[in-house]
Amino acid sequence: MRIRKQPLGDRNLVGERVGKRRKEINMKQIELLTQLREKGIDFNASGLSKLEGQIRSVNDYELIALSEILGVSVNWLLGLED
Repeated sequence: MRIRKQPLGDRNLVGERVGKRRKEINMKQIELLTQLREKGIDFNASGLSKLEGQIRSVNDYELIALSEILGVSVNWLLGLED
């Protein structure tokens, strides 16, 4: 596992939690990308890395798909619940 070299950005609220949950369930970025594509969401590795680093905005439909794939609520991703 690589250590992030840059500090987190401020473009979204969910990136840190997406990365945290993905790692908790032992999911690699490529696996998450594949599942996102199956849901019709076209992401590349750079885009996902930027999302997790909070330097890319996230769309509402991406947020819903991420919550479904990661098995958490949208509210959890947004930091509104523990």
